[in-house]
Amino acid sequence: MDSIKEAPVIEFINFSFKYFAQSKPTLKDINLKIFRGEKILIVGPSGSGKSTMGNCLNGLIPFSYEGEIDGSLTINGTVTQNTGIFELSKTIGTVMQDSDAQFVGLSVAEDISFSMENDCVPQREMISRVKDVATLVGVQNLLKQSPHELSGGQMQRTSLAGILVDDVEILLFDEPLANLDPETGKYAIELIDRIHREKNADKLKTTIIIEHRIEDVLHREVDRIILIDDGRIIADLNAHEMISSGYLLEHGLREPLYVTAMKYAGVDVTSDLTPGYFLTTDFSRIKGDILRWYESVEIKTHIETGDEVLSIRNLDYEYYKNTPVLRNINLTIQEGEMLSIVGTNGAGKSTLAKLICKFENHSRDTVFFTGKDVFDQSISERASFVGYVMQNPNQMITQTQIYDEIASGLRLRKVPDAEIDERIDRVLEICGLTKFKKWPISALSYGQKKRVTIASILILDPKVIILDEPTAGQDYHHYTDIMKFLEKVNKLGVTIIMITHDMHLMLEYTRRSIVISDGVIVIDTDSTEVLTNPEIISKASLKETSLFHLANEVGIIPPKSFVDRFLDYEAGLKYESI
Repeated sequence: MDSIKEAPVIEFINFSFKYFAQSKPTLKDINLKIFRGEKILIVGPSGSGKSTMGNCLNGLIPFSYEGEIDGSLTINGTVTQNTGIFELSKTIGTVMQDSDAQFVGLSVAEDISFSMENDCVPQREMISRVKDVATLVGVQNLLKQSPHELSGGQMQRTSLAGILVDDVEILLFDEPLANLDPETGKYAIELIDRIHREKNADKLKTTIIIEHRIEDVLHREVDRIILIDDGRIIADLNAHEMISSGYLLEHGLREPLYVTAMKYAGVDVTSDLTPGYFLTTDFSRIKGDILRWYESVEIKTHIETGDEVLSIRNLDYEYYKNTPVLRNINLTIQEGEMLSIVGTNGAGKSTLAKLICKFENHSRDTVFFTGKDVFDQSISERASFVGYVMQNPNQMITQTQIYDEIASGLRLRKVPDAEIDERIDRVLEICGLTKFKKWPISALSYGQKKRVTIASILILDPKVIILDEPTAGQDYHHYTDIMKFLEKVNKLGVTIIMITHDMHLMLEYTRRSIVISDGVIVIDTDSTEVLTNPEIISKASLKETSLFHLANEVGIIPPKSFVDRFLDYEAGLKYESI
């Protein structure tokens, strides 16, 4: 590492940045050196400035997003303000959170070769280089496909190939795990690590990952973790020091679940336990503590109550003839349940939700509300019983004012203004939005906008709400706020169905999970059974929780019993804090 540190490739010196539209700077007095060949993880809560830092590195600031800069940022000794976004793109390649927005070619091969076409690279060399990088990232069999027909993981690999083809010195990944199923996310981290190590074998490359799913990134080693909050660098530590420091929870970030379990067991998590990665943690020293805590946790029995609110019977669906998307779907959901629908990208989860809401047409005698066939209901009639909340609130919002957005559904139903106002006051109180009643939508944070979309559904008094990735892109603090809010709604008797890739959410908030793979329900059971069953995990592109591995490490058989007691203990802590 000493030889690496001789030549810093990136250096922030007393660097601050303020967007022209803001009164206060987003980045404040940043001093940071990143050395050639390092692999860096940048973390921080939503709004901390970590994405702004990434945009400063790749030149989007100041060349696309203008603002006021103090101090300096140099890459390879050159001040970035004196460069240009094109020149910077030859040094630093970015894989954006939304890979779909990064595509410019009509096929995977065209997209990968785009930068070489701009550089007038001879066609023979272009074809050779495209084949090489496509093989490196595993898309060599997809070169003729349209990028927009790819899965989330395939899109990300195509974007990566597009920057590797230029052999850039610095690789920047902005939220690389967003929208990926757990298995694909695990593969993405392994791929980033493999490319970093293989490229460093002959030429030092620097890799920077901006991500809030810290435990998932630490599936592979990093050199340093940089914690940012309120535009400032709070800590710059190695993984063992960061995980044992307590900084993550202090700044609204989630620590690895195995670390949380260690703390529940009374373990003093110090850096000498090397807890930065599961595989390096010295569990032999704390095995007794874990076992004693496990034996002390009271076992609880969970009983489902409530009448049938929604059922699907013998449902088959295909968008194109002889291309089934869903096959023989049968399930029953009870009033007041909170459950997850999980599975790989393209498994049919969102299609099932659309059929329930009648955004897609299903056949008669397949969808039932409280035992009644609802085939003849219109979308509007269906919305009075079941509401659908999309992952991105900006795709649902149609009004400029919060009041008008929440009132829109009632106005379409010709509800009198006096009743609308009364119902809006009630739903704003439930959603914690009372003080924002007269605010414009544009003044809200992403999480607050999500609450507005839920409020616009809740005001129609549905029996069921379906949410697509309700916590996607949220740090732990905002994630917890959203889930507490949904628990509050659930306690009103509303059934909550969540389509999610978040295994933490699935474990901690939904005791029941429906697993879909290739259009078929693989299993419908409790969430701990799903995430401690290797066969199910493999079929549905999921990933074992680190609690499962911790149970195995200390010899608790079956591991499911350990996970159940962890969840019971955690639920008890939540109850005590109310």
